[in-house]
Amino acid sequence: MKNIVTLLIIFITATSSMYGQKTLEQLKAEKVLLETKAEPLIKEADAIKGEIEALNKQIAEFPGWYKGASGILGANFLGRGDWFAAGDLRNSKATSISGTFTGFLNRLDDKYFWRNAAGLNLGWQKLRLGTETEEPKFEPVADVLNINSLFGYKLSAKIAASALGEYRTSVIKNFNDPGYLDLGVGITYTPMNNMVFVFHPLNYNFIFAKEESVFTPSLGCKIVGDYTTQIVDGLNWRTNLTGFLSYKSNDPSLHNGTWTNWFGFNIWKGIGVGAEVGLRYSQQEIDKLQNYYTIGLSYNL
Repeated sequence: MKNIVTLLIIFITATSSMYGQKTLEQLKAEKVLLETKAEPLIKEADAIKGEIEALNKQIAEFPGWYKGASGILGANFLGRGDWFAAGDLRNSKATSISGTFTGFLNRLDDKYFWRNAAGLNLGWQKLRLGTETEEPKFEPVADVLNINSLFGYKLSAKIAASALGEYRTSVIKNFNDPGYLDLGVGITYTPMNNMVFVFHPLNYNFIFAKEESVFTPSLGCKIVGDYTTQIVDGLNWRTNLTGFLSYKSNDPSLHNGTWTNWFGFNIWKGIGVGAEVGLRYSQQEIDKLQNYYTIGLSYNL
């Protein structure tokens, strides 16, 4: 009798499970039903998000101080331990560390503006080949410091008489050798708060370097363009182009230009993935197109 009761319980449980289990078609149908219910809620949330962004743009047009900062940290570790297929490099190791910081502090007023920005890009690499007996040191592979300050007195809503100071050099090695300091005056055109064009036909390019260096300062025209936008939700892009056109005829040419782009993809509460890419051309330094890049985790303040 006890065995019969046990068999009945097992049969009833199995039958309940069989009838209680949903088929694949039923699960898909429930999913479609939930998605249909959620669709108007998602649209409403997107509409509210759009209203918030519109309000942020209106807030940004009011006078006051505005600040922001972001950073990128990258690291890469590679190594082999008696990896036979690598031959003489079977015990090689490579380590690279990089960091980027950008920040701004702007004062926007009805009659004037004062825009300040700074950028620092540093990177080190250590490479140990399998044949080396001594531990190598970290060597710099990225080394850029840029500071600029732009003051403008508004002649109209979008055009201002302006003065710019910009300084560029290295930090780890060859600090201020060379170091570039641009001081100039001219006109700034601001079609919108996140887009700035600077045209300074009266600008002097000071160059600080050792006595034996061949760098030559000169008078010229300074051109700057800066634009920040959100490409898609969560993906931000900032681009900055700065150039100097010298009025002095020289060989090598005294013209120079730098184009820098920052990309940041926000994943969670300001944490995401970022990249900085820089291009530079200056015959005084080297008659080739220079470049650097940093990719890694990013954080926005």
